[in-house]
Amino acid sequence: MDDIIFFDGVCNLCDGFVQFVIDRDKAERFRFVSLQSAVARELLLQHGEQPPATPSTIYLLRNGQLYERSEAVLLILQQLSSGWRYAAVLLVLPRPLRDWAYELVARHRYQLLGKQTECRIPTPALRRRFL
Repeated sequence: MDDIIFFDGVCNLCDGFVQFVIDRDKAERFRFVSLQSAVARELLLQHGEQPPATPSTIYLLRNGQLYERSEAVLLILQQLSSGWRYAAVLLVLPRPLRDWAYELVARHRYQLLGKQTECRIPTPALRRRFL
């Protein structure tokens, strides 16, 4: 089963991260779902996570385990081609420190890169990778 990345579908930073992953995921290991969707809501509930009223984090669902924030990002990067997999070395840092940095960016992501009024529709070629 593919890993599923949950992301804020209106956040330009999150959308950019999804495009970054797509470009480097040569094995097409990842599928994607917008946190604003009913599919994401249902999947989160199935895995014991209350869907956020305001999406502010990325989740990764891998082998029935749900990861979030910095851990999700680093586990995603670990699976990408090129040197990005070495970013997983940051997992040795204490999670509170990693998540503090993650939250700092997440809190200001709309001011930094803006947001869209709705989720982007993937191209027909990419549509099969989105839930």
